[in-house]
Amino acid sequence: MIIDWAHFTPLTSLGGGALIGLAAAILFISSRRIAGISGIFGEVLSGTRDGMGWRLAFLAGLLAAPWVVPGLAEGTGTARFGVSLPVLFIAGLLTGYGTRIARGCTSGHGVCGLSRLSPRSLVAVLCFMASGMVTVTVLRLLTGEAP
Repeated sequence: MIIDWAHFTPLTSLGGGALIGLAAAILFISSRRIAGISGIFGEVLSGTRDGMGWRLAFLAGLLAAPWVVPGLAEGTGTARFGVSLPVLFIAGLLTGYGTRIARGCTSGHGVCGLSRLSPRSLVAVLCFMASGMVTVTVLRLLTGEAP
């Protein structure tokens, strides 16, 4: 396997992870709410009135980030996706369906659930990680990228 050193960004990844953890901690400490995206999005769709403002702001930030971050870092303001927008949309729908089955998303279980020592979150994260590893392995074998 060849490592693409141009895309190896441990400090940026560490910084991003720390910011996600800090944001989740601030949200939990200030409002006792879990920063799970599927739960936040589900409550917006259900029309929950309590806390609608912060939920909409949270989701707007998620949607804006692919355009804002490259603009800050590179001065381009151009979002970069590895796939077309229809594929991205379908992937989002499938991910949303999966979060309903798992009763939470990777952010809810991985960031917030594990920090609360939730056994259900531990099982969910292990399933997420195993599924991701199997998916990458199968795709690499199918595309001929496997060593």
